[in-house]
Amino acid sequence: MDGGILEREKELGQLAAAVREAADGAGSVALVLGEAGIGKSSLVRALPEVLPAQARVLLGECDDLATRRPLGPFRDLLGSVGAPLADALNGGGDRHRVHDALRTELTGPPRPTVLVVEDVHWADEASLDALRFLVRRVERLPAVLVMTYRDDELDREHPLRPLLGQVSRAERVLRLPLSPLSLDAVRRLSAGGGLDPAQVYEVTSGNPFFVAEVMAAGALGEVPPTVVDAVLARLRALDGSTRDALEQLAVVPSAVEHRLAEVLLSDGVSALAAAERRGLLVVTPERVGFRHELIRCAVADSLPATRRIALNRDVLSALTALPGTDSSRIVHYAAQAGDLEAIARYGPGAARDAAQAGAHREAAALLRLVLRHGERFAPAERAELLERYAVESYTVADSRSAVRAQREAVELRRSLGDARALGAALRWLSRIRWWAGHAEEAREAAQEAIAVLEGAGDERLLALALSNISQLLMLSDRNAQAVAFGERAVGLARGTGDREILTHALNNVGSARWRGGDPLGRAQLEESLKVALAAGEVEHACRAYANIIWTLLENLEHREADRFLAPAMELADRAEHLGFLSYLQVEMAMRRFAAGDWEDAERYAELGVREFVPARSPALTVLGRVRVRSGRAGARELLGRAWEIAVRSSELQRTGPVAAALAEAAWLDGDHGAVAAVAGPVFAQARRLDAVSHRAELGYWLTRAGCPVPADGSEHPYALQAAGQWQAAATAWQEAGCPYERAAALAESPEPDDKLTALAALDALGGRPLARLIRAQLRDLGIRRIPRGPLTTTRGNPAGLTERQLQVMRLLARGLTNPEIADRLVLSVRTVDNHVAAVLDKLGVHTRRQAAERARELGVLPARET
Repeated sequence: MDGGILEREKELGQLAAAVREAADGAGSVALVLGEAGIGKSSLVRALPEVLPAQARVLLGECDDLATRRPLGPFRDLLGSVGAPLADALNGGGDRHRVHDALRTELTGPPRPTVLVVEDVHWADEASLDALRFLVRRVERLPAVLVMTYRDDELDREHPLRPLLGQVSRAERVLRLPLSPLSLDAVRRLSAGGGLDPAQVYEVTSGNPFFVAEVMAAGALGEVPPTVVDAVLARLRALDGSTRDALEQLAVVPSAVEHRLAEVLLSDGVSALAAAERRGLLVVTPERVGFRHELIRCAVADSLPATRRIALNRDVLSALTALPGTDSSRIVHYAAQAGDLEAIARYGPGAARDAAQAGAHREAAALLRLVLRHGERFAPAERAELLERYAVESYTVADSRSAVRAQREAVELRRSLGDARALGAALRWLSRIRWWAGHAEEAREAAQEAIAVLEGAGDERLLALALSNISQLLMLSDRNAQAVAFGERAVGLARGTGDREILTHALNNVGSARWRGGDPLGRAQLEESLKVALAAGEVEHACRAYANIIWTLLENLEHREADRFLAPAMELADRAEHLGFLSYLQVEMAMRRFAAGDWEDAERYAELGVREFVPARSPALTVLGRVRVRSGRAGARELLGRAWEIAVRSSELQRTGPVAAALAEAAWLDGDHGAVAAVAGPVFAQARRLDAVSHRAELGYWLTRAGCPVPADGSEHPYALQAAGQWQAAATAWQEAGCPYERAAALAESPEPDDKLTALAALDALGGRPLARLIRAQLRDLGIRRIPRGPLTTTRGNPAGLTERQLQVMRLLARGLTNPEIADRLVLSVRTVDNHVAAVLDKLGVHTRRQAAERARELGVLPARET
């Protein structure tokens, strides 16, 4: 009996149920995880036996290659799928074409389809991209997407992590961690074998593959001390020609197609019959491979280096002789064999194919390998390879490699005397420098690019350089200069009819004008969006959306921002533009934070911390501010990381929010000196740049810390508070939909009733630090009946209420009606109706009074007030 099938009935049943649901159009994702040898592949192989007759199973595998095949597991499906997907994969692997063809393949008959992708911990970037595409859509397909992986091999930065994070947020997910076999199962497997089951169990810890290998080797004597010893003991029992054939196959980290096996093995596939009979290999009509990757590794690792290199050379020779061989596969064996000529010959093309397929990590790895032997290329070729490597590194967020490569490319371009190529390289260096957080160096490269291109006779390259520096100046709030450079770029772009440059330049000019108080700016920014959408320039459309939303949020026009957020995120999601999707999710986090919905704010901000470098500082700022206002630990660490990134950028749009958050935290702690230290320098910069929102907020915190600042003169709510106009500020915050800020403004009233109103709102929001200060103020005023506020046990939340539902529950318990709660939390009445219904449902009660009583029983509300 196959040990991998024992004690897996539950998992097979769950997968079968998921497939039956998929037949009705309710697709899902299934994760099968566990250590090597735990039985993931065995479970997948057993799956067809429990499926409906009409179901089909498609199986692709990811390989442990040094340079991985772009879309490798999907290329394994060729011969089993329809023409649209086969043509997309054979036609260069265009990302959008492959994705659309995958969806079509899973939608059509036969239905349902089980798509299994094995060993996704080895997946290339293009495959991960395709899997992300499917994860977001599979619940609407008649399909189950099964992914297997080794969970014990994933560190925090593993490329699979973002995909697993996305899966965790999907609605229909089946997670199947596989456990080791029990001692009873090992006894069943060992029956009649002559080995002590307890000893087998002790050596193998119940790992099914290890159990099978130890038992197979046990017939030769006693239990071997390790699994490698078990595999090698079985190998020694074979004749010399079979061992030679197995060693040749062992250097191929995937199943070997028959046409390659026939070339590699002197006696062809027939030489493997003995190994197949002993259970070391699995042979199908299409390919031959080891029964388990651990067997292959045991054989390969036992080879002397000289033997391994020679065997890799044999594979390289065979692959280069076979027509249609994947170039990335050739490069893998060239590297293993130390064939530098083959690396230089095939590497650049393999990297181009990988980049075209969206496998940017693989493209970067291939170019890095090629550039180790850069002396084999002429200077112009080497400069081009460096530029390509810089772009691929930029794409996969490897800023250090991107900057280093592009700087080297620039120096080569200088020596070659081609002004157009040098100007283009300098513009890219500027872009990469900014993205890496080095704003000043980015501006220097941008200025030199313009100087070089002014007389180069290429209006398009000059327009790009002008628009680039306009963007950098806009981001650093140098709005007048940004407009001047940007308008030149707009004129050149209109003259050449280049819509890509036009939308980019209009974006910069519009953003600079709008932020500088010129109403024409919004119209130009919206024209940029319109031009980008009409031209199908998704990246530029996403950037226009991002800048429109950011400016609306800065101007406290939150409801207007809502109008743009949904279509922007939908566009970025549909186009799989993950960088901008991440940035837009952070903007959504900022929006939810302003609305007092801190749980949602944290959820969205978490999505932006890793995915996209420009989103990290604002994402960390939101996460830190939530902790500051809720009194949870870890705020200083998060804001410290945000401040480090912001200072490197030297942009007020980054430093301003972090400085305000740090000032607020210091003020809540009573450290007025720290408020002045962090807010003072950034306030001076905001005044110099006439940045109203940052100037008003930082000026307010300085005022609260007792530092005199000039009168602001604007109508910003923070400026009103700094001027002592707390009532007008509270009204303005209410209109902007900011409940925490409204409560903070009301708390500045000298009237106890206003402070009590503020306290109730803060208790509902969970704003504990400010609520404590207000309670102290009320006690100083002689108020005797002060609400105690939520108990510490609320944090445990045994009712499972969300943060927003807790806020509603606290106000509901005070006797507020739904319209009153809506007014207090700055929500729609309909939204509050939904929250109240959810609260009643989770607490298992039918009336508001019962809800309050049940919440007190659970410790969600205080038992009484004093």
